[in-house]
Amino acid sequence: MTTTRAPETPKTGRATGIALMAASPLSNQTGAAIGSLAFPVITPAGVVAVRQWIAAGVLLAITRPRWRSFTAAQWRLIAALAVVFAVINLALYSAVDRIGLGLAVTLEFLGPLTVALAGSRRRIDLGCALLAGAGVAVLMRPQPSTDYLGMGLALLAAVCWGCYILLNHRLGRSLPGAQGTATACGLSGLVYIPLGIAVLLAHPPTTTAVVCAVTAGVASSAVPFLFDALALRRVPAPLFAICMSLNPALAATTGLLILDQHLDPTQWLSIAAIVVANATTILTRR
Repeated sequence: MTTTRAPETPKTGRATGIALMAASPLSNQTGAAIGSLAFPVITPAGVVAVRQWIAAGVLLAITRPRWRSFTAAQWRLIAALAVVFAVINLALYSAVDRIGLGLAVTLEFLGPLTVALAGSRRRIDLGCALLAGAGVAVLMRPQPSTDYLGMGLALLAAVCWGCYILLNHRLGRSLPGAQGTATACGLSGLVYIPLGIAVLLAHPPTTTAVVCAVTAGVASSAVPFLFDALALRRVPAPLFAICMSLNPALAATTGLLILDQHLDPTQWLSIAAIVVANATTILTRR
């Protein structure tokens, strides 16, 4: 006897979408925190290599790109996006190793916020930009323990995230589905084969380190990609974007609970200011 699943009602579909939407950033930041536990053994570069390999395998298996149909112009966009993929995670994980998960993700989040505010002439967006800028100024204020290299790496990741949004937008209009993104991720994974092998040979991994790195690949790449795709079918894009704006706060909380990385009250307020600036920008747009 076979049974068929009852179709989702709008109400249950929205509830499922909200659950997936909340689980995605939580999985992403938890994976990043667990992956950072392997830094002392295989370095951030080793963790990033494993994460890139897993992400490439998952995305290519899901999308199955038709490479023979790609044009030269599309391949140029894909190559540019592959460079972004190769740099963004290495820059971010190196920053996490130096300044902690919460601060690194908060500074990285300036990438999408800048893209959202760029070109806007609304007064409220100017206010949001000033609020976010004040938060960044407080986070990067000179102190005896300030790690400017770590902050610079996080800002490099922010630039890459902004480029990722713009390139992905162009690829999405040029290629159906996520074929371009998956192909770029695959090319990035190929780049990391020699680098990853060299790092793992120089820093022999332990079983625990491998498990942490693989967990980062699954929780920070495969799970968010799947959950985001499913959530966007059930909830409006603005609601989804607001939930994504909570990533800095989730990163700081995850860093505290898993990595015992403590932030002072001023840093928490700065993170909150950046989150509020992003959420306000989204909420006030039509």
